Amino acid sequence: MTTLFDVPADALIEAVAAEIDDELEEPDWAGYTKTGMGRELPPEQEDFWSVRAASLLRKVAIDGPIGVGRLREAYGDSTQGSTRYRTRPDTKSEGSGKVIRTILQQLEEAGYVVNQSGGRSLSGEGRALLDRVAGEVMEELDRPDLERYA
Repeated sequence: MTTLFDVPADALIEAVAAEIDDELEEPDWAGYTKTGMGRELPPEQEDFWSVRAASLLRKVAIDGPIGVGRLREAYGDSTQGSTRYRTRPDTKSEGSGKVIRTILQQLEEAGYVVNQSGGRSLSGEGRALLDRVAGEVMEELDRPDLERYA
């Protein structure tokens, strides 16, 4: 059985984003908000909300149970502002907690994430979704059939 660890992350995130696109509703403010303090402009991707939701779902599956604070660090920016003419080292800025929290709440309503005392973790339905989509992505990849060599 193929799991989320067996396929490339970018291919899995794209496929999961296409799968859950109709289940999540992008808020009105999402087109105007930045994704962190270190950013100057909002994201330009048309399907940003579903791609970030799929990325968060994968992150919760790998690192869960995980809280919003650790996810803000993971989605933060490594440099804050311009690094031109500076002698001090770069600082790390955190990602937007509102975006992460809202997406996690929508994933909870959809049944993919469960909120526990130690943070959010993946539900059985979320694990099934990731594994099913990972199997579909593995079939689409041009790789040799490993069962043939066993």
